[in-house]
Amino acid sequence: MEAEAADGPPGGVEAALSCLSFNQDCTSLAIGTKVGYKLFSLSSVEQLDQVHGSTEIPDVYIVERLFSSSLVVVVSHTKPRQMNVYHFKKGTEICNYSYSSNILSIRLNRQRLLVCLEEAIYIHNIKDMKLLKTILDIPANPTGLCALSINHSNSYVAYPGSLTTGEIVLYDGHSLKTVCTIAAHEGTLAAITFNASGSKLASASEKGTVIRVFSVPDGQKLYEFRRGMKRYVTISSLVFSMDSQFLCASSNTETVHIFKLEHLTNSRPEEPSTWTGYMGKMFMAASNYLPTQVSDMMNQDRAFATGRLNFSGQRNICALSTIQKLPRLLVASSDGHLYIYNLDPQDGGECVLIKTHSLLSSGTTEENKENDLRPSLPQSYAATVARPSTSAASTVPGYSEDGGALRGEVIPEHEFATGPVCLDDENEFPPIILCRGSQKGKTKQS
Repeated sequence: MEAEAADGPPGGVEAALSCLSFNQDCTSLAIGTKVGYKLFSLSSVEQLDQVHGSTEIPDVYIVERLFSSSLVVVVSHTKPRQMNVYHFKKGTEICNYSYSSNILSIRLNRQRLLVCLEEAIYIHNIKDMKLLKTILDIPANPTGLCALSINHSNSYVAYPGSLTTGEIVLYDGHSLKTVCTIAAHEGTLAAITFNASGSKLASASEKGTVIRVFSVPDGQKLYEFRRGMKRYVTISSLVFSMDSQFLCASSNTETVHIFKLEHLTNSRPEEPSTWTGYMGKMFMAASNYLPTQVSDMMNQDRAFATGRLNFSGQRNICALSTIQKLPRLLVASSDGHLYIYNLDPQDGGECVLIKTHSLLSSGTTEENKENDLRPSLPQSYAATVARPSTSAASTVPGYSEDGGALRGEVIPEHEFATGPVCLDDENEFPPIILCRGSQKGKTKQS
């Protein structure tokens, strides 16, 4: 749920938006700019509350927040090989790690943190940031395309398995073993995403015309949706609703498509005894005698609903979220705005734009206000231990793809609290346990 934004939108120095990302449950939006990053709460339609903003690290191109917690991961163009993990409520850095090449993407849930390079994926245990696995046998992945299930009980990982076809490798982030490979598309992959429970995986190819949904972990095709036929597009965002009833896709066009995942049955219900029903049955029967490509097109479902943007060609990301008890379509764009639409979950059709927020205006920074705005919800997921900002850092060798130390490079070791682990709220999860000394045990590799 992250996209790098195009350079040069109007509005001053800060308007050079570098990246956009929704958090795992689409309750928060993060943006990276030339001067730092910002975090917004998405609890209200009328008001966009800035939860946090930082200018300590310039030129941010990756920023990922762990659910609604204080844990945020940041990568800057000034140090593209270094990942920085912060506890933003306490204003402290928890740790940072350096890698052998530029970091292309980061994914995290309550148990795992993935760092994707062009030719390797690193899997960390998020509680203590121990490196658990280095996946080396992957094809070149220049866009850092990967997905991590937000359900920490399975922590499935998906990444491209081929440079020339749309093969997906499904990997178990707990057992650290490959589960299966899925032949998803003929062309190379452009987008992959899991639903909230990790039981479904959606994908789109670089053509952007067909979107498929597979079951996890067996990789069987469940749904096939056609986004369009007239032109190829670049899919920039693909996301399920939290209840897995809808799937949303945005691209470099002016249309955002929403597909409805109807309940699957083993047998097709009988058509009504009407002329329309009869003709429908005739078309379905005729499709069995048509060429495969034509037959497939006749059996592909179309968009249930759409959202219209007043521009095209901009990078954007989409999300389906419930705000103030109603379903909404959210589109954050590199033009520096967040667009909020009403979504009719019964009849679909064209979504109505109800609010536009600027992401680049200074606004009013209200630290931690999102917790006050949602008192009925638990304080979910992950406050972390603060380290003293003035303490001296010890060092351990940096990671390299072969598991050895990067020659001449060191990274600060985890610094630890002077007392027992203390959370801002006992319901926040997970605590990050920081221990003295280097990590024990040999890192598994594949």
